[in-house]
Amino acid sequence: MSADMHQQVFINEATELLQELEQSLLELEDDPCDQDLIARVFRAMHTIKGSGAMFGFEHIASLVHSIETVYDMVRNNIICISKEMLDYSLKSCDVIREMLTDPNMKADSPLALEISAFFGKTANVVKQEPKEAAVPAAKTKGKAATYRITFKPHKNILLQGSNPTLLINELKGMGKASVVVYTSDVPDLEELEPDLCYISWDVILTTDKSEDDIRDVFIFVMDECDLTVTLADDLSGDDAPEKRIGEILMQRGYLSQQQLNEVLNEKKFLGQIMVEKGLVSPDELDSALVEQAHIKNVRAQKSSAAEAASSIRVPSERLDALVDLVGELVTVQARLSQVAGSRNDADMLKVAEEVERLVWDLRDNTMSIRMLEIGSTFSRFKRLVRDLSQELGKEIELVTFGGETEIDKTVIEKLGDPLVHLIRNSIDHGIELPADRVAAGKPAKGHITLQASHSGDSVLIEIIDDGRGINKQAVLNKAKAKGIIAENAEPTEKEIFELIFASGFSTAESVSSVSGRGVGMDVVRRNIEALRGTIDINSVQGVGTSITLKLPLTLAIIDGLLVSIGDQFFIIPLSIVNECIEFRPADNVSQSGRRIIMVRNELIPYVPLRSFFHMKGEEPEIQQIVIISVDGRRVGFVVDSVVGDHQTVIKSLGKMFKEIDCISGASVLGDGSVALIIDILKIYSDIG
Repeated sequence: MSADMHQQVFINEATELLQELEQSLLELEDDPCDQDLIARVFRAMHTIKGSGAMFGFEHIASLVHSIETVYDMVRNNIICISKEMLDYSLKSCDVIREMLTDPNMKADSPLALEISAFFGKTANVVKQEPKEAAVPAAKTKGKAATYRITFKPHKNILLQGSNPTLLINELKGMGKASVVVYTSDVPDLEELEPDLCYISWDVILTTDKSEDDIRDVFIFVMDECDLTVTLADDLSGDDAPEKRIGEILMQRGYLSQQQLNEVLNEKKFLGQIMVEKGLVSPDELDSALVEQAHIKNVRAQKSSAAEAASSIRVPSERLDALVDLVGELVTVQARLSQVAGSRNDADMLKVAEEVERLVWDLRDNTMSIRMLEIGSTFSRFKRLVRDLSQELGKEIELVTFGGETEIDKTVIEKLGDPLVHLIRNSIDHGIELPADRVAAGKPAKGHITLQASHSGDSVLIEIIDDGRGINKQAVLNKAKAKGIIAENAEPTEKEIFELIFASGFSTAESVSSVSGRGVGMDVVRRNIEALRGTIDINSVQGVGTSITLKLPLTLAIIDGLLVSIGDQFFIIPLSIVNECIEFRPADNVSQSGRRIIMVRNELIPYVPLRSFFHMKGEEPEIQQIVIISVDGRRVGFVVDSVVGDHQTVIKSLGKMFKEIDCISGASVLGDGSVALIIDILKIYSDIG
């Protein structure tokens, strides 16, 4: 792997670490004594620093070094987290992101120097204070355990720029440690090469850290050493018996039960006999004795460690190419099924059915790989709310629900900017100043709720605030003043809310760094509609505002219902289809010309798609009506015939047809013909 590829791997991993680091810092602000969060922050800083230095990002390593030093003091209970420390830590995340994207940005930029100066000063002040001034210990989660760490560096580890003694010292800082040095492999002086490492270590460590935390110490030398980490004491309670030296040596694999029994029959000291017989070396015996002494008065409870799931990092471009190939395979499979059906060949039909099953499984598995939890997108907005609320002098808390909801990665990638606009608007226009909220009988702190949930083949994302709500009259007056609507117009509440999405519309009295230029909401709508989604606003003045985004789970392949009108094929998303029934014009039960049909004692309005699309030709005597359900309402759509289910590979219509309403895309059928995908939700919203 080339140096550039190594650096790109570091940039990708560092970006993920920064996101995790930022999330941990924001959680730490709510609970500054949470030892697990402190450990996560330290590990992230430590990894960024070590990897940065290894892959040529010395300016990043230089910046992080002083920050890591202070957080090492925090995790060792020397100092406590302060708001100023968290502020500078979050600023450092921004600087590191800039350094990752701009290789010319150095550690001597004004903000980087300010951050380094703050953490350097904090560390120096603490070092000069007497030990009595140490702050109270932070709370911990979990009980202590005693681990046996065997660290045997490869001889050339020094040539790789690593210093094993620094790793041993870091282990000592994690708890109570006893260290045994193995020197038996050190050669005579005339044979010794000073650039090689001949010694190894056993460390008996009692700590409240996990096995993963211990292994993290050696994360950068894993390929340059032999490392084992095992639980040395699996007993708990004050009455647990002391481990005998023979049990320890057997547990380490130095001797067998039979060898131990033979030694026990002799009258000398057990350790002396085993060394004389050559069963163990003096170093091995010393190490076992140290372990015995170490755990004599320490009782640890064995903790269950979750198995680390294996994963592999794949560039998104390869995944996109795979989805495209699966889409083409779906089209070919449809062609195969059609040919097999036309030839009425039993063997060929059997093969076609088997291929169809495999293609469906492949499609489902491929699409599941593209699905990501939306929680990673939600977490980035906590920082946005924190910074903007401080800038505007407001007290706002962001609450998230449904972070485990999965959605296509392409949708997530394009969803960030619209959500940023909506949340900024909630902060600026929605949530009031603390004094205004108290005067209105509300708590001083406002709340913005961001939640996601599945709804059929769609995902609903809601942005809800408990602010002042939308002043409908102010919106209407502004729209009339700008000439967006006529002076004598009397729009409905829904139509008034729709005016907010007009280009250049803003009710802000002045332009600020947050809002007021009339740029944002129209862009939000265009971006959401580009994702084949919808956006809906509900608001009560004085109570708050709710904005609901409805987005498709995936933009690549969907299950569709293939229908025909004349010689043209159309596709309706299968997830919103309730049922299909026969329809004759005489079935219309309305006497006033309205299109209504009775289905099992329920009156359902319907839309004849032939006339809606202005298609010519004779209507068949018996048609089909496809009944869908949207927002709890059922609506029918009349077509000539229903062909059946169809795996729909969605293709864009291209720039020439982007203005066509009510058609969201197209799909190639097995015979090579094109079926248009009907935007049922758009038709539904148009008919009201």
